[in-house]
Amino acid sequence: MKSFIISPETDPAVEGPRQGEWTYADWENLLDDGNRYEIIDGYIYMTIAPSNFHQWIISRLMKHVGFPAEDQESAYFFVAPIGVLMPGCDPVQPDFLIVLKENEVIIHDGRIRGVPEYAVIDPHERKLRLYALEDVGAYAEPRAFVGDERVKFACLPSIEFCLSTLFENAPDTTV
Repeated sequence: MKSFIISPETDPAVEGPRQGEWTYADWENLLDDGNRYEIIDGYIYMTIAPSNFHQWIISRLMKHVGFPAEDQESAYFFVAPIGVLMPGCDPVQPDFLIVLKENEVIIHDGRIRGVPEYAVIDPHERKLRLYALEDVGAYAEPRAFVGDERVKFACLPSIEFCLSTLFENAPDTTV
């Protein structure tokens, strides 16, 4: 998905602090205008509508991870837009999210507060980078998966999938 940094020169409609000074509190006070905003290192980003290929990948995550986790009654899955707040990190809106039922207390006040693992999928490189929480707000170096490697999340040890299945048979692979 493509993101754009918002600046007063290009989008004066977003009221708030200067770039580099945005906080969680500022993010919480944004008006719900239908756009997705994230704060990363004090900068506000607005994300445009995702491509067909992006949505295809999310649907494959639902098929291979989300629905199996729900069928096992071990987790809930969510898709964007959903606000995630991680201690020591910036507020984000991931495209796909799993919360174990044993951790459902982190779901409250319209947000999800805390995530021990996260993955970043690069559709250009057909690569998944898996990050695991080491300490509050600190993630270990990612483990990378490519091609036909099997992906398994520590939080869902009974569910695994072949990375390439996220990209196969997409009707349009334009990112």
